[in-house]
Amino acid sequence: MRRRQRTTRRLRPSASGARRHIALSACAAGLWLAVAAPGQARAEEPADVVATRPDTAPEAPPAAPTQAPSPYSGDFRTRSTLSGDWGGLRNDLAAKGVTLDASVTQTGLSVVDGGKNSDWEYAGRTQLTATFDTGKMGLWPGGFLTVEAEGNWGNGGNLNTGALLPVNTNAVFPVQPPGGGALTAVQYLQFLSPYWGVLLGKLDVTAADDNEFAHGKGDMQFMNVALELNPLTLVATPYTPLGAGVIVLPDKNPADGHIEALIYTASGKANSAGFDKIRSDDLSFYLEGRMRTNFFDMTGHLFLAGIYSNKTHASIDQRLSLDPSVQQLATKSNTWLVFGNFDQYFYEPAKGKGVGVFGRFGVSDGNPNFMNYFGSLGIGGKGIVPGRPGDSFGVGWYYLAINNPTLSTPVGDVRFLRDEQGLEAYYSIEVTPWAYLSPDLQVVRGAQARTLTLPPRNIGAAVVVGLRLGLKL
Repeated sequence: MRRRQRTTRRLRPSASGARRHIALSACAAGLWLAVAAPGQARAEEPADVVATRPDTAPEAPPAAPTQAPSPYSGDFRTRSTLSGDWGGLRNDLAAKGVTLDASVTQTGLSVVDGGKNSDWEYAGRTQLTATFDTGKMGLWPGGFLTVEAEGNWGNGGNLNTGALLPVNTNAVFPVQPPGGGALTAVQYLQFLSPYWGVLLGKLDVTAADDNEFAHGKGDMQFMNVALELNPLTLVATPYTPLGAGVIVLPDKNPADGHIEALIYTASGKANSAGFDKIRSDDLSFYLEGRMRTNFFDMTGHLFLAGIYSNKTHASIDQRLSLDPSVQQLATKSNTWLVFGNFDQYFYEPAKGKGVGVFGRFGVSDGNPNFMNYFGSLGIGGKGIVPGRPGDSFGVGWYYLAINNPTLSTPVGDVRFLRDEQGLEAYYSIEVTPWAYLSPDLQVVRGAQARTLTLPPRNIGAAVVVGLRLGLKL
């Protein structure tokens, strides 16, 4: 659930050394919890995201990382964004603690063999992000406000494959069906010391489950959601819940590791504020730890997390009676899951450039969360092709074990799904620093074995080809 923008990632031009973490004092209970959120910094970024004072002075909260004096400047082909520095205004704002960023990602996708539908589908998503650094703004140190808005349109082709998990993650956010917009994050992070901070607000939880080679919203690396985040979390975690919590940095450096705890609403929609969803019987509790490994003196990370939710769900096992008067939907309260991931370079000639392995795993209660077990493995690379420092690639495989929902009827039991697995390969070509083009190929044996038409038709493994164009505005 990577909620927010990570304690270590969203610190980009202006966020502090903690981009993905959330904090809250749980009212009278006095329980401080935390989660990673957008607007925080990526754990794999440099250690200079944390600043300290001389030993004779009080320690200060983490400071924003040093950035180039003109981060948006340059000619059309070499600058970091399409629109540039806006005559110097964008650089001036960034220097004073205000960054304004935007991106547009467009996808074309088609099932060329198997699946359910072979139509060519087009979809797109735009994202606007504003961050405010209270220290640079001359207000107070250690405060960071992040506001994020998204919109999507078109048809991503996710219903054409017979797969339970979307093959086009970029088309999923922020709303379904596509064709709307939402304010997906409004969150405030405040460091109270170099060792911990608190954050609360409406959170973009996709920043959770961070990984060097396989993470995001389908806009930069893989397109399939199974290779971007752990799908087991989807039952207990809405996309942008209301939440709060605390993050702990054991050695003051988020790049070395962190511990987070979080409490957030277990229901909600991206296009709703969510205050009507705050109920004591509809909450999720989250705890995670992430640490740098650096095996063989190369970059790597280990991540482990758990979620418990007290929300009531429909049970995956239902009984159909011939007497409508006694028919009632069976429910089941409380769900839990444990999940984690790893990434490790095995070839890294330069920091953050090279080839490495990654993987995810997870286990849930199996009912009400019918996605019982999950695992993925893959290889990713960045900047290893001579003369192509901005290119990246990845090859990944996933397996989702399903506790098959069962409908018991007077004439027998009916089962609906099968286990799902898939393989994906992509190559991202950096056309300019602000434009990239990514061909993509997937082979997915979906969870849906047969169509719902009469007569039913078997659904074979879907071969999916896609093309993605991303622009940083």
